Formats: sequence, structure tokens, C-alpha cells
Amino acid sequence: MRILNEGRRLPLMLALSTTTMLVGLALPKATFAQSPQPAADTLRGFAIPAGPLAQALNRFADAARLQLVYSGVATRGLRSPGLNGNFTPQQGLARLLAGTGLSYRMTGPRTVTITSANASTSGASSAIPSEAITLDIIDVTGRGETIGYVARNSASGSKTNTPLIETPRSISVITRQELDDRVVTNVADAVRYSAGTTTGGYGFDPRFDQIYIRGFPTTTLGDFRDGLKQFPAGFTTFRTEPYGLESVEIIKGPASVLYGQGVPGGLIDRRSKLPTDTPIREISLQGGTFGRLQGAFDIGGPIDPEKTMLYRVVGLGRDGNTNFNIADKRMMIAPSFTWRPTAATSLTIYALYQQDETDSSAAALNWNGRVLKMRASDPNYDYLKQKQGQIGYSLEHKFNEVFTFRQKVRYSAIEAESRYLTGSFNSATPTIYDRGAAAVGDRLASFQVDNNLEAKFRTGPLAHKVLLGVNYDYNLWRFAYGYSGVVPAYALNILNPVYGFMGPTPAYTTRSRSRQEQVGVYVQDQISFGNWRLALSGRQDWTDRTQNNQITGAVTGARKDNAFTYSAGLLYLFDNGIAPYASYATSFQPVTSQGAGGAILAPSKGEQIEAGVKYQPGDGRMLLTFSAYQLKEKNAPKLGGYVNGLPYYVSVGEVTVRGIELEARARLTDSFDTVAAYTFSDAKITNTTVASEYGKIPAVTPRHVASLWLNYNVQTGPFAGFGAGFGVRYVGDTWTSNANTAKNDAYTLFDAVLRYDFGKSNPQLAGLSASVAANNIADKQASVCNAGYCYLGQGRTVIGTLTYKW
Repeated sequence: MRILNEGRRLPLMLALSTTTMLVGLALPKATFAQSPQPAADTLRGFAIPAGPLAQALNRFADAARLQLVYSGVATRGLRSPGLNGNFTPQQGLARLLAGTGLSYRMTGPRTVTITSANASTSGASSAIPSEAITLDIIDVTGRGETIGYVARNSASGSKTNTPLIETPRSISVITRQELDDRVVTNVADAVRYSAGTTTGGYGFDPRFDQIYIRGFPTTTLGDFRDGLKQFPAGFTTFRTEPYGLESVEIIKGPASVLYGQGVPGGLIDRRSKLPTDTPIREISLQGGTFGRLQGAFDIGGPIDPEKTMLYRVVGLGRDGNTNFNIADKRMMIAPSFTWRPTAATSLTIYALYQQDETDSSAAALNWNGRVLKMRASDPNYDYLKQKQGQIGYSLEHKFNEVFTFRQKVRYSAIEAESRYLTGSFNSATPTIYDRGAAAVGDRLASFQVDNNLEAKFRTGPLAHKVLLGVNYDYNLWRFAYGYSGVVPAYALNILNPVYGFMGPTPAYTTRSRSRQEQVGVYVQDQISFGNWRLALSGRQDWTDRTQNNQITGAVTGARKDNAFTYSAGLLYLFDNGIAPYASYATSFQPVTSQGAGGAILAPSKGEQIEAGVKYQPGDGRMLLTFSAYQLKEKNAPKLGGYVNGLPYYVSVGEVTVRGIELEARARLTDSFDTVAAYTFSDAKITNTTVASEYGKIPAVTPRHVASLWLNYNVQTGPFAGFGAGFGVRYVGDTWTSNANTAKNDAYTLFDAVLRYDFGKSNPQLAGLSASVAANNIADKQASVCNAGYCYLGQGRTVIGTLTYKW
């Protein structure tokens, strides 16, 4: 893949930015090599309230940076007196276990095994009570734990891996097991069972992950991967293969205080598969409807016995089509390597290369106010060929018990060529759709670096986790467009539609170049006082963007902005796992719309007030979230009028959304997992220059959305190894435009999965499993009209998967 750059400016900028930040923030060599595993007598600050023992152990594991291994049976029904003050890890753990009948022993450099007090310590076989092996699963607690569909921590919500139950805002995490159980094929599929999210506002379009959060689109401006933004390239975006992800995290509401410019609805952070201590060996084969054929592998683990070097390679190849004869071809390879020279230092280097081919236009024909099951373009002529690459690293170094430094750096690039047929119906012959050919070229290069320093300390009774950070984003996008005009040979008669046209690609007649830079400085303080959790954050950003006509050389737009965003949240964590909270957050987003004088308008802004209650029992097998919010976007561009026939905009648009969300993720038994969600949204246009839109509901914004997914695996008996999942999704009716003159119908879709684990009946086949997944079982292609154009939803898909793990 050709690496893009902007003459001499971009390479020099990347070098200076990286060098400056590394030199300015790295430690001297002698210091960098220090900070071995904390000594047994090292004092740490703890603020763990009395309550269920499992819950207390979870918090202890995070604070002590240890991993605890114990049985869920061993801690069930037990309580801990809590822990407040400065103690060594050994002293702290002894106090937490006081009176429980349990004891502990070190079984690794950072691993502690909890045992019954009278258990033998002579060998590893006695580390876990024997009865637990048959009565319950073995729970491994510590940083980043998940149990089935339930995640305990979020890496994205605060950039500090904070427990979700202690985070005063609504965050959803879709775990790897949920992605596997539902046989997810794209990111939009991944989030559709989560509260607050809707998909398919423009029907089925495989080019983009169409996702709305709390009524606002995050398709292009809320796209993140591993905590860094994936910038859009206009007609194309970074496409994400879900097989390469460990989880998907949804931050709901403004997140600019940590991530800079963004839409008020929130963001989707795609978390990549990266090296682990545990060996991973997996290959997978798939076949399905529309000729889908796919092979994938996920291989990784330790390289050396000391586990100081880890690796992982994820790869995938796919051929086939989707609805409307739209191509679905992909090749992806994602290697990564982790080096841990000391217990205090970790460096992960990763890369990704992906090559896709799909179609440029998935639009259906709109005729006399209704949508036809006919493509406006032609599958023979139409294509979108895209190459994308990323390379970066993530560095973490723990200086001592107080300070931890983290740095993320990534360079990304996209090259895309596309063409399609488009046009309009002939006024003289209304059944003839006259078409011409269009061509689009996108080139994008972006560079990002995010540095932050975390400090954990106490001021009297208050325990602080302070994060001080600075990040830099650079994005360069080149766009080219050409159109042939109407070509008689491409005309389509809807009474006798014939497809299979071929022809030349139009030459580019329009070329533009856009450059955007952003520097942000942020600070966050997460304060613990007994059962109280207070989070305070502030950020200052400076943005600089320029747009040029590459044919004439003229500057078509330029603007510099600065913005201050902030957030505050307060939560009280009861000993029984109930946690009421309230929060306030703001956001900003630069726009490209121009005013009457040709100047680019000021950024739009967002603000949210949210209150809710979370519940998570001590065993971590359930997370319930109820949230109510008011979210407002202000200063959005709205059409102001025309000057010399050209439109201009004014920053007066305002949308207010009041909503309620309920979400439950739970492992009800060792065999039964579930996700349930409900969203109520009351959205209104509260300021606009278009009189007919004032007080109306924004287009394609449903008032009610609900979903339920149930998954059951048979563990014992003659049917051991069989499993099944069933899901139902409901999306309420929506308006087809902001004028609210016509509606899209409500619809309900059903999904199901059947699976079998061959190893349950034949030990020689251990690791071999098969599944068949059907999405939209009833094949209901719901039509969605949006601002004058109509689209069809995705029809039924059936995918069979054969997986072998060893």
C-alpha cells in the first residue's frame, strides 16, 4: 500500500511530534529500567468499603495491580469488613479475608490464589477447593475481567480501566463471547442489542457502520479504535472486521473531555485483539447465503517461558456477496507483539492491513413515493475497492506506586477507488430511469499520539486517581470526483429491468484537499471517599483546518478554533452493589458548512445531563443500568438562504433529546446468558431556520427501541454440547423527514443461532465446534425513507461456522 504524505510537511511533522513527545516524557534509561515488582512491604492506599467479599476482592485486585484466582463457590454469601488506609498487599488481603475462613498464597509474580483456610498448600492441586471444580466455574478476577456477556471494567470510559459500576455515566461493553455467540459480521450488528443505539438509518449499506447513539449519528465522527480516532475520508471510512476485535465499547453522551472533537451522542471504541499471556490457537471456516466463503485464524501467546515476549496474529479472507448482489470481499492481516522487559514496563507494537471490495451504491430505486426492490446502480459496473493500513504502538511504564505513564501512537492510511451509476426518472417516460456514471477517489493519511500520566495518591481521607494528558491529531484528506452525464446506454426500464452494463470510468473533474490538526490538553481526577466516587474532568482543544481546490489552488475554507469542554459525575456505591449516579458533560465538533460570506462556521456544541442507577452483585455476573438524560446539540449548521444561487448556512440549529434507557447483561447460570435493552427517546428540533421543522422530531429517530437476546448451552446429560441463541429486535416508527409529514413503519426482526461442541461427546474432538446463525429469519426488508430518499434493510442471512481451538 502506498503511504500518503503531504510533500515535506507531513513526514517532518510526524517526526517532530513523535520525537518531542518521546523525549519530553520518557525517563532516563537507568530510571526506565527500574520499578520491578512491588516489594512485599510496599505500602499502598486502599479505599474499599465493607460488603460482599467477591466485590471487595475485585476492587482490591485493581488497586493492588494483582490477579486473584478463586472459586465463585468459595466466596458466595461471604462478606468482607472492607479496607481503608495504607497497607502492603499482603496486609490488605489478610484484612479483607478476616473471618471468612479463606486464606491466600502467591502462585506467581502477580497472581494470588484464594484457598480455604484449612486447605493443604503442598501443591498446586489444592489451590482451589476440590468441590468448586464440580460446583462452579473458576473465576479469574483482576484488570479487564469479563464473565460471559458481562464486562467489569471499561478501558474507554475514563482511559484508566475503571470498573463500570464505579463510573458515573452510561457505558455498554460488548464482549468477545457475545460477538461469537451472535456470529456478528460487522460493528453495526455488534451494537444493535445495546440500549441507546440504533442502526440502519439509511437501510443496508455495507460501506459504513451506520450507528446512531441517543439520536445522533456516530458513523463517521464517533469512530474510534483502541482509544484513537479513525478519521473519515468523505466517501469512505476505515472498515472494521469484528473478528479482529476483543470487544466493542459504547460511550453514551458527550466524550470530548477525553477524546477531543466529537458528536454529542457519544462514540464507539473498537478494541483490538492483542497479545495475551494465555496461548490462543483458533481457525475458523464459514459458508453462507449469497455465496459467502470465509476462512480466519487467531494465533498467539507467549514466546518465552518468562512471558516477557508475547505475540498474536489475526487473519481473515472472504469472498461472496450480500443483498442486492453487492460484493463482500475482504483480506485482513493484523500482527501484534508485546515486550515486557520488567514488571513495570510494557510495549505493544501492532499493524493492520486490510483490502476490501464492495459496491459504491446500495441505493434502491424510488418511484412515485415508494421504494422498489431494484438497484439504482448496476452490480456489474459498480465497485468500491479500498485498501487501508495502520501501524502503531502502545507503551505503559509504571514509575513507582504513584505514577504510571502511557503513550499511544498510530499512523493510518486509506486508498479507495469507486464508481457507480446514478440518475433520475425520465419526465417524458416515467418508467425509464436515466443514468450516468460517477467516479470517486479518496486518499487519507492520519497521525495521532496520545500521552497521559496517571497519579494515584491520597489527600487525607480522599483517594485520587489523576490523569493528565496531551494528544495530537493530524488528518489529510484528498478527494476527487467525476461524472459522465446521462448515458443513454445505461437507461433502466423498471418494467423490464436489465442489469449487467459495463463501460468506462469517468475522468476526475473535481479535486480537493482538506487538512485538519488538533492539539488537546486534558486533566481528570477520579476521587474515592468511602463509598462515594467523584469524577471531574476538563480539556482545552485547539483546531486548525484548511480546504483547497487542487485544480485552481484556491483556498475554499480555513478556520482556527479553540474550545474548552468539561464533565463532572458523582456516584455512591452501596455495599449491596446498587450505585445511583448523576453526571454532566459537554462536547464540540468543528463543521465544514460555510456562512453567507464564505467563512466556515463555528463548531457545534453539545451538553448532557444524566442520572441513573446501576446494579452489579459481588460475583460480577450481572450488570443492570437504568439511565435518564437530556442531551442537546447547539449551533448546528442550518440552511440560511441563497446568495447568487449558492446556499449558505447559519449556526442556529438545535436538537434536544430526552430519553430513558434500560440495559441488562447477565450470566444467569453457567449455561444461560442474556442481554436485554429498552430505549425511549423524545427528540425535538428546538431551533431552526426552517419554520416547518420547528418543534418536530428529527428524521429516522424512533421513539421506542427494544431488544432481547437469550443464549443457552447444555452442560451435562445426553444433550451436552448443544446450544442455542434467540434474539428479537423492535424498532418503532419514524418520520421520513424533519417536516414530519410521512412515516416509516415500525418493524420487528428475529435472529437465532444453533451450535454444537463436538468435544462434549467425543474427547478426541475437543476444541471442535459448529454453529448455524440466521439473522432476520423472516426475511423482512424494512424500507427506510430519509430526507427524500428511500432504502431497504438487510434481508435474511444464514451463516454456518466450523471452529477448531487447540
